[in-house]
Amino acid sequence: MLPADPLPTTTREPVADPDLRATGLRLSYDNRVVVDGLDLAVPPGRITAIVGANACGKSTLLRALARLLAPREGAVHLDGRALHSIPTRELAQRLGILPQSPVAPEGLTVIDLVNRGRSPHQTWWRQWSKADEQAVHEALAATNMTDLADRPVDELSGGQRQRAWIAMAVAQGTPVLLLDEPTTYLDLAHQIDVLDLITDLNRRENRTVVMVLHDLNQACRYADHVVAMKSGRIVAEGPPAEVITAETVEDVFDLNCRITLDPVSDTPMVIPMGRHHQDVRAKTTP
Repeated sequence: MLPADPLPTTTREPVADPDLRATGLRLSYDNRVVVDGLDLAVPPGRITAIVGANACGKSTLLRALARLLAPREGAVHLDGRALHSIPTRELAQRLGILPQSPVAPEGLTVIDLVNRGRSPHQTWWRQWSKADEQAVHEALAATNMTDLADRPVDELSGGQRQRAWIAMAVAQGTPVLLLDEPTTYLDLAHQIDVLDLITDLNRRENRTVVMVLHDLNQACRYADHVVAMKSGRIVAEGPPAEVITAETVEDVFDLNCRITLDPVSDTPMVIPMGRHHQDVRAKTTP
């Protein structure tokens, strides 16, 4: 598959740096506590990747940052205002969320889906405008979906479908994008395509991105800031080189590994070691 073209130049001004932070978060489903006593300040204008083992609270934290889950204790603030105090329409103009494996209504076309991203900007006295039209056009172009605009979403490949949903989030025009495992169920080529697109949006338009990722090497390559979680708590956060160490990987994932340098991105690269893959250096040690 040929790599996607870089994000084209748009007339949209770079978005302002948002201040998104969580303090003292305690999150639960019924009586089961999933996240407890968590503090997080999202670096503005950067890409943050949340990593950790299954059921450690990654997606739960993202849901709380998106106001899809109310904290049992603590709060999430955006630009100094508690999320629960921000009117829904206003919040949707500031914060976009792409859940894991979203499903579009049967027969809905790509352009209809992307148009929905403009809903937060419309009211009964302000209907569809030239600004909306331009935002949709630019979102389709940015995600290389213009030629597929009239195709039903449910007829697209996995990678195309994910780009369509990202196009909707782009059209929404929010300074913050929250993405829950945006590469799930995609083959490797489409994973890289989606992550390249997300990076383009961050670098060209200064969008703050928070995404949950399973692949540690992709997190190191694409994220400026990595948050490693275990049992509902943050055990390490910071630049990939400081967070993704052999000690942290063993603690968070219970996995023995070696850390080397990625020859392409000069970032940490995790080499897992199972029971049947011993370190050859250990074998040659006298």
